[in-house]
Amino acid sequence: MNQSEKPTALIMIFGATGDLANRKLFPSLYQLYQKGNLDRFAVIGVARRSITNEQFQQNVRDSVLSTNQNSTNLDDFVSRFVYHSHDVTDSNSYATLNQIAADLDQRYQLEGNRIFYLAMAPEFFGTIAEHLKKDGLTDVNGFKRLVIEKPFGRDLESAKKLNKQIRTAFSESEIYRIDHYLGKEMVQNIEVIRFANAMFEPLWNNRYISNIQITSSETLGVEERGRYYETSGALRDMVQNHMLQMVALLAMEPPIRLTTDEIRSEKVRALRSLRQISGDDVNQYFVRGQYGEGSINGEKLAAYRNEDMVNPASNTETFVAGKLMIDNFRWAGVPFYIRTGKRMLTKQTKIVVQFKDIPMNLYYQTEQELRPNLLVIHIQPEEGITLHLNAKKSGQSLDATPIKLSYANRGIDGINTPEAYEKLLFDCMRGDATNFTHWDEVALSWSFVDNISRVWENTPETSFPNYESNTMGPKAASDLLEQDGSHWWPVTLLDVETCK
Repeated sequence: MNQSEKPTALIMIFGATGDLANRKLFPSLYQLYQKGNLDRFAVIGVARRSITNEQFQQNVRDSVLSTNQNSTNLDDFVSRFVYHSHDVTDSNSYATLNQIAADLDQRYQLEGNRIFYLAMAPEFFGTIAEHLKKDGLTDVNGFKRLVIEKPFGRDLESAKKLNKQIRTAFSESEIYRIDHYLGKEMVQNIEVIRFANAMFEPLWNNRYISNIQITSSETLGVEERGRYYETSGALRDMVQNHMLQMVALLAMEPPIRLTTDEIRSEKVRALRSLRQISGDDVNQYFVRGQYGEGSINGEKLAAYRNEDMVNPASNTETFVAGKLMIDNFRWAGVPFYIRTGKRMLTKQTKIVVQFKDIPMNLYYQTEQELRPNLLVIHIQPEEGITLHLNAKKSGQSLDATPIKLSYANRGIDGINTPEAYEKLLFDCMRGDATNFTHWDEVALSWSFVDNISRVWENTPETSFPNYESNTMGPKAASDLLEQDGSHWWPVTLLDVETCK
């Protein structure tokens, strides 16, 4: 379809009574509707729970009102939602679903366009995809697209098996693997910062960049996700997808044009250039951690092993730090440091590009140590860019002082910044797969991560828990950088300032 046209589609949300649908999908669809970005559409909510159509529509209404109290045209929006209580293994249930879809298609003139959004447990992904094909729901005149949440498999072998199942019903171009980080405003801005600024792209290489640091930290523990987290851990939950996707965007070569295929191709090339870490090298390049007890504002925080549905002797990591090397001409010798964890000091996702020191520091003569130039990309909770420079202090001397040039999306331009899911849903409806993960990216990411998880699973960590809650992780994460003569940049130094 023409990218300027308003999309038309029937959206089937499998797992429509779940947390993701209520917190993210319904409000995001409403925002698209309110902004006039949806033309003809309808939604079928699919789940096991036995509730009435009226109850489901009230759930949708409550979901929208929880994020937007000044909701207008809500009655018309909610009227387009229909509920179907479904058994994912029963062909008769799919036959009923297909009839509901055909009726809505005719009522709203949806042109046979269908989007199947799987917002439920990943063990059902393959079964649903096979039934959609076998029971005729993919036999449509318009487009058909499958949207899948993470995790896409638990390792490379399970991901291959799942992909094979899904490919029986959908082609690769019809599969939209969501990584919500790719919908975030400042993650999408990485390409613009690099490729639209003459002051950055010529310096974006090992001649001028010392290292790149990516931090994604959370203050929360595992909460009610203990059962899931025990089978995942920070490596699979964060590194295999979100962290490696950001590395790929930072490391990729400039695409010859800004099309889906060309951008994905360059990301794949970057991931292929990742130095594979295995065996004894894993512990030299990667650090794992698990949070213990701690406190915040006088409130005691439980250790991971004391959380609900967690093994009291669990060896699951809640923190990962690593040094990634990209063995190509542009990045040879430049470490990409990553760290992610739960129960850390602050909730933040930031990218710090540290430039090399100037060859001759004249200011050593005045016993000053200049700070290196930094480009900081703030992804969440703030959104913006900060450039750290050195400038002359006020007064008669030539002493230098660090200054910050900041742009923040909290300003006028950033008001009403769309939620990541809103942008990704809209992209899917328009057929733009640029910010979704291609199978080649998934396979390469799992191939990299599997080497690490294999070593960790075979050598249990005896020091867990090894960092207190409400800190920035285990000391070994700092040691990882210190052995290279580097350090993690402090959170407080990197705060974005609002531009007025």
